[in-house]
Parts: sequence; C-alpha cells; structure tokens
Amino acid sequence: MYNTPDMKETKMTFRTATRQDLPAIIQMLANDKLGKTREDLRDPLPEVYYEAFDRISRDANQELIVLENEAGAIIGTLQLSFIPYLTYRGGIRAQIEAVRIREDQRGQGIGQEMFQWAIDRARERNAHLLQLTTDKKRPEAIRFYEKLGFKATHEGMKLHFYIDA
Repeated sequence: MYNTPDMKETKMTFRTATRQDLPAIIQMLANDKLGKTREDLRDPLPEVYYEAFDRISRDANQELIVLENEAGAIIGTLQLSFIPYLTYRGGIRAQIEAVRIREDQRGQGIGQEMFQWAIDRARERNAHLLQLTTDKKRPEAIRFYEKLGFKATHEGMKLHFYIDA
C-alpha cells in the first residue's frame, strides 16, 4: 500500500514476472537516458530478451519481479540476485538491479515501497546485506539510495565485453 499525492491509499501487488510481462519490463528499462542506448525496444521484442528471461527463471538465485497497480497494470520492475559466497561464514549477498518505475507513476513513493519490499525479501532469504550499483551519471538515483540508508562503501569497477549480435 502507498499513498498517492492526494493521500488516497492504493493497493499494489508484487509478483514474479512472466514471459508475457517482458514488453512492459523492456519498455521501462529503455525509458531513461542510459537505457535508450542499451535496449532494443521493437515489436515484437528480439528473441534475446526471451532467452535471458528463461535463464533468469531457471535460476533459483534470481527473482525478476513486477509491481502491479489496482487495475493490474505493470508499473514497476526489479531484479534480485542472491549470491552465495564463502566470506561472512558462507553468507548470502542480495543484489538489486534494474529497478524501474513507469514514467507516469514516478514521484508517488513507489520507489521507496519497491525498495522496502526488496529489503524484506532479502531478509526472508537470509541475506546478510543488500547491495546495488548505480551509474555515476545518475546523481538523483544516488541521492535516493542514500536516503534509503545505502552507503557507498566500495569503489565498483567493471570490465565490459561486447558481443557482436
């Protein structure tokens, strides 16, 4: 439940994504300045998205989630990865990625609700921490995460591999 700007309570449902949800998910992933350069939003969607969805669905350590409003429309998405490792006495680290809210739904507290759901879910799965990465080109996202209690404790580094399609 969350309150809209006019303070009426609205019911939202978190559920596991299905293949039929992919067009809505990819639409949200492509609908920002960085996503526009990475995603291929065509109708029909390229098969690579369905192949990726199938890999995610088969992996018990992956949860691709959508958020529906009262009318059953998808208004948000996120992916949680649960990473088992040896440090922290064989702990589980949860990673949240690809958090998106449909553009017409932003600014209503939905992002905060989504993160609270993810925090609760990570605790349910006995993760000892929830981590995320964000692009340094997204200062507003960084401020949002800091308000939620996330701290920049490490310097992240990446080595990109490009595959010709």
